[in-house]
Amino acid sequence: MIEKMKFDMGGAGAVLGAARCIGGLAPPGVEVHFIIAACENMVSAEAMRPGDILTASNSKTIEVLNTDAEGRLTLADALVYADRLGDVDAIVDIATLTGACIVALGPDYAAMYTDDEELKENLMTGGELLWRMPLAPEYKEQLKSPIADLANLGAPGGGGSITAALFLKEFIHDVSKDAQWAHLDIAGPVWNDKKGGATGFGVRTLVGLVESMSA
Repeated sequence: MIEKMKFDMGGAGAVLGAARCIGGLAPPGVEVHFIIAACENMVSAEAMRPGDILTASNSKTIEVLNTDAEGRLTLADALVYADRLGDVDAIVDIATLTGACIVALGPDYAAMYTDDEELKENLMTGGELLWRMPLAPEYKEQLKSPIADLANLGAPGGGGSITAALFLKEFIHDVSKDAQWAHLDIAGPVWNDKKGGATGFGVRTLVGLVESMSA
């Protein structure tokens, strides 16, 4: 799907869209940081290979089992950056992270992963179709690697969207230990060929979140 890499940056697109809306609305009493881990996603001599070991910006090592699970590697560093801002109330990441999410929820719903009830309710204020999924601790075993701190892919057999969320959870709460956190997997609703492509899904959710936290 090289021709659809613009689909694969749907999460970054939602962040940019939300930044434009929130900049115009200027909700009072809230400070928002918009972070995008932008990089070239292209086959080249410098491309990573199966079996490579990468070191994230928080020094955790990652065994690359599948080079198509690449978005979570850049997103991990974005989460570390957000976490290190310090004195953060909430961190929300959004990405077209897994095809497994589409298998689980179809083309219309995005998966929402969070252990925080207040953040869950605030994310729902945007009116977009979100379905809460479990951060199942028993699946964390699938991310173990014999040669690195963790692997970038869960074991075969299902639950790929869950293990991806658990992977990302490894890159928060080192500094901002009390920050609320949510991961939104928007792989299904972010693109609709019948409607001409990108849908802008996620913008309303992020704007609604910020407005709900505004003074």
